Amino acid sequence: MPDNTNKIIIAIDGHSSCGKSTVAKAIAQKLNYIFIDSGAMYRAVTLYCLRHNLINIGIVNIPELKANLDKIKVTFRFNDKTNHNDIWLNGENVEQEIRLLAVSQNVSPVAAVAEVRHLLVALQQEMGKSKGIVMDGRDIGTVVFPTAELKIFMTAQPDVRAQRRFDELTAKGERVSYDEIKANIIERDRYDETRDESPLRKANDAIVLDNSFMTREEQLEWVLSRIAGKEFEI
Repeated sequence: MPDNTNKIIIAIDGHSSCGKSTVAKAIAQKLNYIFIDSGAMYRAVTLYCLRHNLINIGIVNIPELKANLDKIKVTFRFNDKTNHNDIWLNGENVEQEIRLLAVSQNVSPVAAVAEVRHLLVALQQEMGKSKGIVMDGRDIGTVVFPTAELKIFMTAQPDVRAQRRFDELTAKGERVSYDEIKANIIERDRYDETRDESPLRKANDAIVLDNSFMTREEQLEWVLSRIAGKEFEI
């Protein structure tokens, strides 16, 4: 592999539950890049809010959250067993807990708080200084890395995303409702696209990947083919 001066930043944005992290992890592994799950960072802050009663039925106590920001330390640590970076909150591995439905139901209003976004965007930009990273989220190609060499906007039909999320959670033993999950996905889309701070939108130079009827292997091949067509060294 070439040194980092020849590596790039790959920004993957898109709707919730469309497999952004899965694709980003696969790409990073294929290229020997670092994968950074920006969504996990917002989920970690949301978990902190839930644990400290800073959010109730989707309503964030913004003054209290702002007062607690200096107490929230979000980091990534490499997991030798999975070969991926796990998310840590104040010294605790919360990689599994942040995937629970309660976090999914509350992450959008937390992520809409300007001070939260400013804090995490600064951390993300610091992580990307050496390049050679794949980062997924909602505003990676528009706000965090607007000059990223490759931008992908992922989406899928709501029914497909809800079924994937339902299958994922039930496989973990959780008792969940498909209808509740679908309603949550639709609401998160609406919230993400209409929030005042860094709303979800496709960057003008992003390539759209609708993976409604694609396997993981087909998605990986699709992205790799786009990388191969670019004029840079990976």
